[in-house]
Amino acid sequence: MIDTSRPASRILAVLELLQNRPGITGPQLADELEVSGRTVRRYITTLQDMGVPVEPTTGRFGGYALRPGFRLPPMMFSADEALGLAMALLATRPTREMQLPPGVDSALSKIERVLPPDLVHRMDALRASISYPDSAELGKAAFPDPSLLAQLAQACLGGNRIWMRYGRPNGDETAREVDPYGIGTIFGRWYLHGWCHLRNERRTFRIDRIRRVDCLPDVFAPPENLDVMAEIEASLAMAWSDWSVRIEVEAPADAVRDYLPRHFAIVDVIDDRRCQIRATTSTLEWFAWRIAELPYPMTIVEPEELRDVFRQHAERLLATANRV
Repeated sequence: MIDTSRPASRILAVLELLQNRPGITGPQLADELEVSGRTVRRYITTLQDMGVPVEPTTGRFGGYALRPGFRLPPMMFSADEALGLAMALLATRPTREMQLPPGVDSALSKIERVLPPDLVHRMDALRASISYPDSAELGKAAFPDPSLLAQLAQACLGGNRIWMRYGRPNGDETAREVDPYGIGTIFGRWYLHGWCHLRNERRTFRIDRIRRVDCLPDVFAPPENLDVMAEIEASLAMAWSDWSVRIEVEAPADAVRDYLPRHFAIVDVIDDRRCQIRATTSTLEWFAWRIAELPYPMTIVEPEELRDVFRQHAERLLATANRV
């Protein structure tokens, strides 16, 4: 229900009644809103001045209706629907320090302006109660351009090849053609996975680094049964250039995968009782602490430096255990 205690809200209520009850009369509107007939006529005039095509209807008492084919703005939600949509928009904020993109922020503001006072208070309480991670936990998390994201989504659904200009961390840009297989988001960042014709292999791209996109007439068929999210996560596991890691584990691959998220490492089957972990990292110290959670015997294949890091960690733990 729309709160009709304010004039602006009553005008919205008139719109809702005209949508739901075409031909409603002036006296009926007055009864619903608890106002005079003169006030109803003033509301109708206000709507017409705003460009809303409210037209008189024929009948004994006459009434009002919206012109056939006219669609109201998508704000005619119930209170719970508006609150749910507002919360969904709020949830797109990846960190406490980042602001919503302009388009999302303006949509949220429009919803909040028409919420009744009690729901505004609920919205404020919910907004205050949401916990966001620190930006440091997400790195340089960023929203992609909404229009660019829409272009990519359309190309993925339509199976159209794209031409795009892609920026690199050092500021350089490359132009490439890509068959976009799908889009995914993880840790506040959005990614595009597809076939890169420049590199002639499947690649994952950060969408916030895509500077421009053009859809091409060429069409493609994505691989069957492709798990786009799994491919994106595997790409992230191998994204670091500092250290390449391989470790053999004396445990089935499925058991090891229960401990390691897919974006952390790729787990390959060796046989029924053994598997191999492949990953990249920028910090061997952090990687050693993380991989030490595995409760299975392990053999480091590469790099040799990881053995020294494990020895250092073991010495610290042993010293802690012996301290009294």
